[in-house]
Amino acid sequence: MPKPLKHVFVCSQQRPNGHPRGSCAQKGGAEVLQTFWAELQARNCFDKIAVTYSGCLGPCDQGTNVVVYPEGVMYSNVTKADVAEIFTQHLLGEAPVERLLAGEAVW
Repeated sequence: MPKPLKHVFVCSQQRPNGHPRGSCAQKGGAEVLQTFWAELQARNCFDKIAVTYSGCLGPCDQGTNVVVYPEGVMYSNVTKADVAEIFTQHLLGEAPVERLLAGEAVW
């Protein structure tokens, strides 16, 4: 596998129902991850982009959380409907999706 230009980490943290911090898994994390993998396959970007599930990225109350490296950009409240926009605008177009950026107090 070639070194990716971008690496996307999608929080898949799962906590028990009723946990005070909640979890990204309860907020659609698995769907977001699957949608990223589907976009990666549909766009045939295996040589440019890697997508990996991760544990907790921090702001559980604002999940599903996604981090893109090497820029270190964090997105919060990501849904599967947002994935194509992140792919087109940020991963391929180099411009973060402003409306999804985690707040300054968070990241």
